[in-house]
Amino acid sequence: MINTGVKPIIEIFPNLDPPLKTEIPEEISYRNSNSPLWMATQEPLLNELVTQLQQLRVRLMTDPDAFHQICFSKSELVKLRSDFAKMILRGEKELHQLSHLICNSFVTSYQLRSVIFGEVDKTKGRFTLTLDITPNELYSTPDIDLGTHQLNRLRFNVGPPDKENWSEASLVANTIDYLPTEPNEYKIHRIISRIKAEEEIWNKVVDEIFDLDSIVVRDKKLRQFSRFVKDIFGIKIVVGEDEDVYRVQHALSELRWSDEAVAAVSAPPGPSTRMLEFVEVKDYLGRQRKQSGWEAVKSVVHWGDKTFEIQVQPLRNFLRERELLTRESHTSFKAKRERVREQVAQQIPLFHFYRELLRWLFLSPNTPPPQYHQLQLQLID
Repeated sequence: MINTGVKPIIEIFPNLDPPLKTEIPEEISYRNSNSPLWMATQEPLLNELVTQLQQLRVRLMTDPDAFHQICFSKSELVKLRSDFAKMILRGEKELHQLSHLICNSFVTSYQLRSVIFGEVDKTKGRFTLTLDITPNELYSTPDIDLGTHQLNRLRFNVGPPDKENWSEASLVANTIDYLPTEPNEYKIHRIISRIKAEEEIWNKVVDEIFDLDSIVVRDKKLRQFSRFVKDIFGIKIVVGEDEDVYRVQHALSELRWSDEAVAAVSAPPGPSTRMLEFVEVKDYLGRQRKQSGWEAVKSVVHWGDKTFEIQVQPLRNFLRERELLTRESHTSFKAKRERVREQVAQQIPLFHFYRELLRWLFLSPNTPPPQYHQLQLQLID
């Protein structure tokens, strides 16, 4: 078992005997620095949990008839949830620092705006809210809270004109838009930052534990959905035409920031923050575009000690994407990924259990724990 120097979050007892110590194979080790998802598990306790869950998956799939008892430490789970929340806040801060650096490199001035995509609970109708915000609000409030706080103040009358039938609304997506206030050389219309919702992050952790990409590629019915993007913190740069996409992409690769410029956005100056380190670049323009019609040049970069995804997208494709996101009839990319996960869960019940387990651990800790026929869950201390 990998030694992270922390108290185990869970103890796994195969056949109710003393815990079995197993080494995790190199090919399934979670310490993959080139994976954007690795950013979410750099905290020692988070890494420990994912490593132990990976080991448990291997045991259960290797010996599906064995019975296992899992004991979770209550105190360690409390700290784990706290570490996860802190990780999200730190990641958001660094995402906005990088977004400001990129904005300062390409435009002379810009306005900050929170864009909220909501859905009326009773009718499932979609709508968009925009709210101008200050840098202080941006850094002091989690991105998701910027949207949910506004939605919590709203009620929608979905009844006929002569009757009242009020409904609350739920958050579909929330972005922070950096809007240039004057024309610029690179024809940038807006720069957008966004973070995945917590449930989607942990869905992606389960995807990684089970190597969902390989499952999708092997299954003919699921292969059409291709590989999932394991992005957590992302930046989108919307430009005019295709040629502007390539100009901005080249300029991004050439960016070099002075220590003064880095310090101006309250980031620590140093070699890792003076430039973007490109890990991967994929061109989805023209004949290379996806079957869905989505177009962009998409990069995975290291900046500071984090991994980010940067998309450069032509305006026509961005407007189509945003229109579909707000249409009531639209089946979003998130919903499509969710359907694939449900299909995999039907084929692999353990995959379904892991999704329920992480949802219970991080999103619904006060509800009864999920059940799996070869497992018994216990909370200790």
